[in-house]
Amino acid sequence: MKIAVFASGTGSNFAAILESIQSKKIMNVEVVLLVSDRPKALVIQKARDERIPVFTFKANDFPNKQVYEEEILNELTQREVDFIVLAGYMRLLGPVLLQAYDGKIINVHPSLLPAFTGKDAIGQALDCGVKVTGVTVHYVDEGMDTGPIIDQRAVTIDPDETRETLIKKIQEQEHRLLPEVIQNLASRLTF
Repeated sequence: MKIAVFASGTGSNFAAILESIQSKKIMNVEVVLLVSDRPKALVIQKARDERIPVFTFKANDFPNKQVYEEEILNELTQREVDFIVLAGYMRLLGPVLLQAYDGKIINVHPSLLPAFTGKDAIGQALDCGVKVTGVTVHYVDEGMDTGPIIDQRAVTIDPDETRETLIKKIQEQEHRLLPEVIQNLASRLTF
Protein backbone atom coordinates (compact mmCIF):
# COMPACT_ATOMS: atom_id res chain seq x y z
CA MET A 1 0.00 0.00 0.00
CA LYS A 2 1.44 3.34 -1.06
CA ILE A 3 0.56 6.14 1.35
CA ALA A 4 0.93 9.89 1.43
CA VAL A 5 1.30 11.58 4.79
CA PHE A 6 -0.06 15.11 5.20
CA ALA A 7 1.55 17.12 8.01
CA SER A 8 1.92 20.76 9.04
CA GLY A 9 4.31 20.67 11.99
CA THR A 10 7.26 18.87 13.54
CA GLY A 11 6.43 15.47 12.11
CA SER A 12 6.53 13.31 15.22
CA ASN A 13 3.72 11.09 13.89
CA PHE A 14 5.40 11.01 10.47
CA ALA A 15 8.61 9.81 12.17
CA ALA A 16 6.63 7.21 14.14
CA ILE A 17 5.15 5.85 10.91
CA LEU A 18 8.57 5.64 9.26
CA GLU A 19 10.10 3.95 12.32
CA SER A 20 7.26 1.44 12.38
CA ILE A 21 7.83 0.62 8.71
CA GLN A 22 11.58 0.25 9.24
CA SER A 23 11.10 -1.98 12.30
CA LYS A 24 8.48 -4.10 10.45
CA LYS A 25 5.64 -3.15 12.82
CA ILE A 26 3.98 -1.91 9.63
CA MET A 27 4.33 -4.32 6.72
CA ASN A 28 3.61 -3.85 3.02
CA VAL A 29 3.30 -0.07 3.36
CA GLU A 30 5.49 2.54 1.72
CA VAL A 31 5.40 6.30 2.32
CA VAL A 32 5.75 7.72 -1.18
CA LEU A 33 4.92 11.38 -0.52
CA LEU A 34 4.79 14.00 2.21
CA VAL A 35 2.34 16.86 1.67
CA SER A 36 2.74 19.98 3.80
CA ASP A 37 0.94 23.31 3.71
CA ARG A 38 3.80 24.96 5.59
CA PRO A 39 6.99 25.19 3.51
CA LYS A 40 9.13 25.71 6.64
CA ALA A 41 7.62 22.90 8.73
CA LEU A 42 10.18 20.68 10.45
CA VAL A 43 8.53 17.56 9.02
CA ILE A 44 9.85 18.48 5.56
CA GLN A 45 13.47 17.94 6.58
CA LYS A 46 12.54 14.58 8.12
CA ALA A 47 11.08 13.50 4.78
CA ARG A 48 14.10 14.75 2.84
CA ASP A 49 16.45 12.94 5.23
CA GLU A 50 14.59 9.72 4.33
CA ARG A 51 14.54 10.60 0.61
CA ILE A 52 10.76 10.79 0.56
CA PRO A 53 9.38 13.20 -2.04
CA VAL A 54 7.79 16.36 -0.65
CA PHE A 55 5.00 18.51 -2.04
CA THR A 56 4.69 21.75 -0.13
CA PHE A 57 2.50 24.74 -0.79
CA LYS A 58 1.03 27.89 0.71
CA ALA A 59 -2.74 27.99 0.43
CA ASN A 60 -2.63 31.77 -0.05
CA ASP A 61 -0.68 31.29 -3.29
CA PHE A 62 -3.79 29.73 -4.87
CA PRO A 63 -7.12 31.33 -5.73
CA ASN A 64 -9.04 28.68 -3.76
CA LYS A 65 -8.97 25.25 -2.11
CA GLN A 66 -10.11 23.46 -5.26
CA VAL A 67 -7.06 24.67 -7.20
CA TYR A 68 -4.46 23.64 -4.62
CA GLU A 69 -6.23 20.34 -3.97
CA GLU A 70 -6.11 19.63 -7.72
CA GLU A 71 -2.33 20.18 -7.52
CA ILE A 72 -2.12 17.80 -4.57
CA LEU A 73 -4.28 15.24 -6.38
CA ASN A 74 -1.95 15.43 -9.38
CA GLU A 75 1.01 14.65 -7.09
CA LEU A 76 -0.89 11.76 -5.48
CA THR A 77 -1.87 10.35 -8.87
CA GLN A 78 1.69 10.56 -10.24
CA ARG A 79 2.94 8.52 -7.27
CA GLU A 80 0.00 6.07 -7.41
CA VAL A 81 -0.97 6.80 -3.80
CA ASP A 82 -3.51 4.33 -2.41
CA PHE A 83 -4.21 5.92 0.97
CA ILE A 84 -3.79 9.26 2.77
CA VAL A 85 -2.80 9.66 6.42
CA LEU A 86 -3.36 13.05 8.04
CA ALA A 87 -0.79 13.37 10.82
CA GLY A 88 -0.96 16.88 12.19
CA TYR A 89 -2.28 18.44 8.98
CA MET A 90 -4.13 21.56 10.02
CA ARG A 91 -6.51 22.02 7.09
CA LEU A 92 -9.93 20.61 6.32
CA LEU A 93 -9.96 18.61 3.12
CA GLY A 94 -12.32 19.64 0.35
CA PRO A 95 -14.35 17.76 -2.25
CA VAL A 96 -11.47 17.23 -4.70
CA LEU A 97 -9.50 14.99 -2.31
CA LEU A 98 -12.49 13.61 -0.42
CA GLN A 99 -14.10 12.31 -3.63
CA ALA A 100 -10.87 10.95 -5.12
CA TYR A 101 -9.96 9.13 -1.90
CA ASP A 102 -13.40 8.35 -0.48
CA GLY A 103 -12.96 5.97 2.48
CA LYS A 104 -9.17 6.06 2.06
CA ILE A 105 -8.20 8.99 4.29
CA ILE A 106 -7.56 8.76 8.03
CA ASN A 107 -6.64 11.34 10.64
CA VAL A 108 -5.10 11.16 14.10
CA HIS A 109 -6.64 13.60 16.59
CA PRO A 110 -5.50 14.36 20.17
CA SER A 111 -8.80 13.76 21.99
CA LEU A 112 -11.42 11.11 22.53
CA LEU A 113 -13.76 12.19 19.77
CA PRO A 114 -16.43 13.40 19.60
CA ALA A 115 -15.08 15.54 22.45
CA PHE A 116 -12.76 18.45 21.70
CA THR A 117 -12.78 18.69 17.92
CA GLY A 118 -10.68 21.13 15.94
CA LYS A 119 -7.61 23.05 16.99
CA ASP A 120 -6.02 22.87 20.43
CA ALA A 121 -7.90 19.80 21.63
CA ILE A 122 -5.35 19.39 24.43
CA GLY A 123 -5.94 22.94 25.64
CA GLN A 124 -9.69 22.41 25.42
CA ALA A 125 -9.43 19.29 27.61
CA LEU A 126 -7.31 21.09 30.20
CA ASP A 127 -9.63 24.14 30.22
CA CYS A 128 -12.68 21.92 30.77
CA GLY A 129 -11.06 20.11 33.67
CA VAL A 130 -11.80 16.60 32.37
CA LYS A 131 -10.04 13.68 34.03
CA VAL A 132 -9.57 11.66 30.84
CA THR A 133 -8.79 12.62 27.27
CA GLY A 134 -7.00 10.61 24.63
CA VAL A 135 -6.28 9.91 21.00
CA THR A 136 -8.59 9.01 18.14
CA VAL A 137 -7.86 7.72 14.66
CA HIS A 138 -10.84 8.24 12.38
CA TYR A 139 -11.84 8.31 8.75
CA VAL A 140 -11.97 11.78 7.25
CA ASP A 141 -15.19 13.25 5.92
CA GLU A 142 -16.23 16.82 5.07
CA GLY A 143 -16.63 17.84 8.73
CA MET A 144 -14.07 18.78 11.34
CA ASP A 145 -13.09 15.54 13.11
CA THR A 146 -16.54 14.06 12.44
CA GLY A 147 -15.70 10.95 10.40
CA PRO A 148 -16.27 7.39 11.65
CA ILE A 149 -13.97 6.41 14.50
CA ILE A 150 -11.56 3.56 13.83
CA ASP A 151 -9.84 3.30 17.22
CA GLN A 152 -9.17 5.30 20.37
CA ARG A 153 -6.86 5.29 23.37
CA ALA A 154 -7.59 6.98 26.68
CA VAL A 155 -5.08 9.19 28.48
CA THR A 156 -5.58 10.09 32.15
CA ILE A 157 -5.12 13.73 33.10
CA ASP A 158 -3.34 13.94 36.44
CA PRO A 159 -4.28 16.69 38.96
CA ASP A 160 -0.90 18.42 38.43
CA GLU A 161 -0.91 17.94 34.64
CA THR A 162 0.65 20.68 32.54
CA ARG A 163 0.13 21.29 28.87
CA GLU A 164 3.64 19.99 28.17
CA THR A 165 3.24 16.77 30.15
CA LEU A 166 -0.15 16.08 28.60
CA ILE A 167 1.20 16.69 25.08
CA LYS A 168 3.92 14.14 25.77
CA LYS A 169 1.45 11.54 27.06
CA ILE A 170 -0.88 12.09 24.10
CA GLN A 171 1.95 11.87 21.57
CA GLU A 172 3.16 8.60 23.08
CA GLN A 173 -0.29 7.13 22.45
CA GLU A 174 -0.51 8.66 18.96
CA HIS A 175 2.84 7.12 18.05
CA ARG A 176 1.54 3.68 19.05
CA LEU A 177 -2.04 3.86 17.80
CA LEU A 178 -1.54 5.42 14.36
CA PRO A 179 0.95 2.78 13.14
CA GLU A 180 -1.29 0.01 14.51
CA VAL A 181 -4.27 1.36 12.59
CA ILE A 182 -2.21 1.74 9.40
CA GLN A 183 -1.03 -1.87 9.70
CA ASN A 184 -4.57 -3.12 10.31
CA LEU A 185 -5.86 -1.22 7.28
CA ALA A 186 -2.97 -2.41 5.09
CA SER A 187 -3.66 -6.02 6.00
CA ARG A 188 -7.40 -5.71 5.22
CA LEU A 189 -7.54 -3.45 2.19
CA THR A 190 -6.72 -4.42 -1.36
CA PHE A 191 -5.71 -1.95 -4.04
